[in-house]
Amino acid sequence: DYLRRLQMERPVLFWVVTLVAFIVAFQLLIFVAGLILGPLGLPPWTPLVAVLAVLVLVARRQQR
Repeated sequence: DYLRRLQMERPVLFWVVTLVAFIVAFQLLIFVAGLILGPLGLPPWTPLVAVLAVLVLVARRQQR
């Protein structure tokens, strides 16, 4: 209820908070993937590809 009220009363603040939340969550996912995949000696771009692949799989499953 609070977020809906914030969206109606202050839409710019709502979208800024939403954008920051998505950026922080994405960075956290990449950090955790890096911790898990780091000891395997894979290239540094592997955590990013792994996170994007998981997000694509989740999006495809939600479409069904």
